[in-house]
Amino acid sequence: MRHRLLEGVLAVVAMLLGSFFLWTSISEGDGWPILVEVVAGAVAVTALLLLRRSRPVTLAFLLIPMGLVFGLPMGATPIALFAVALHRPARIAAGMTALHSLSLTGFYLAVLGPTRLFYESVTFLVLLHVILVAVAMLVRSQRQLVHSWSERARQAEQGQQLRIEQARLAERERIAREMHDVLAHRISLLAVHAGALEVRRDAPDTEREAAGVIRQSAFEALEELRGVIGMLREPVVDDRPQPTLADVPALVDQSRDAGEQVDLDLDATGPVPAGVGRHAYRIVQEALTNARKHAPGARVRVAVTGHAEQGLVVEVGNPLVAGGPVLPGAGAGLVGIGERVQLAGGRLEHGPTTTGEFHLRAWLPWTP
Repeated sequence: MRHRLLEGVLAVVAMLLGSFFLWTSISEGDGWPILVEVVAGAVAVTALLLLRRSRPVTLAFLLIPMGLVFGLPMGATPIALFAVALHRPARIAAGMTALHSLSLTGFYLAVLGPTRLFYESVTFLVLLHVILVAVAMLVRSQRQLVHSWSERARQAEQGQQLRIEQARLAERERIAREMHDVLAHRISLLAVHAGALEVRRDAPDTEREAAGVIRQSAFEALEELRGVIGMLREPVVDDRPQPTLADVPALVDQSRDAGEQVDLDLDATGPVPAGVGRHAYRIVQEALTNARKHAPGARVRVAVTGHAEQGLVVEVGNPLVAGGPVLPGAGAGLVGIGERVQLAGGRLEHGPTTTGEFHLRAWLPWTP
């Protein structure tokens, strides 16, 4: 919109200048030849300003013969060729330049004949147009290169956003699977106990009927839970029990067996709720994976502390490694940790410290 407004203003200025030259020519009594040339020049310059982007080839086709017949302003035809090379493919620009060069050669040959002035004039004008077109092609290629870089940057940003969203969905899927395993186990126990109460002979009829309702409701809730969780995740066959806080030392030992240097400080007072311990395990697991990717060989410190009144705090730190081999990563690990902590109602802090380390701290509420 801004370019069109500028072009309109320039076109008006060109028309005003053309009108001024027209009035001057008429007042000086130069006659119709000058009048025709001034009008042709004003039309050419105005068209050049308005059509150099949208119709550069058509404009060049019109200005080439007009320039030879009417002697348009010196820059009109070269600028038209420049616009063709700037806004159209190279083969079209080369063709228009060749056409104009042939036209110039024929025109000057007819006017001057095979004289020295003819050869000098044609050589100078052809070289001038070739240089202008070459510069325009260079500008066009540079613009295309910048546009390509911008497009790649935009696609890379979109890809990063997509990977982050996939990481969030994957973490939610894993949490959904954990919820299914834990809740299904508890609801199944509830149904079993209700069924046992239902078949007791010494129980009153009202209690047996209530136990039957509880058993039936538990089974229905279990089926609904499976349906809802099934919509949130893809079916995964995994019969392993869900990890707890007590499994963190084994997780650290696995990292040590793989050659990593990991220090563990596990100090949680009191029985940690299963859900909180499961979240803590997953946070430590993902943090160790991140340290393995971004700081291979560095010593990692893991601390899990807390109690019922304070909540559970998970801290993982490792030195920042500069210039070392780094495994590729999409930055999705921290996204998954953040999603898990947020769903658990906790807080997450992470980033480099002033001591040259990367530090992660997650706080989880002590809720059963």
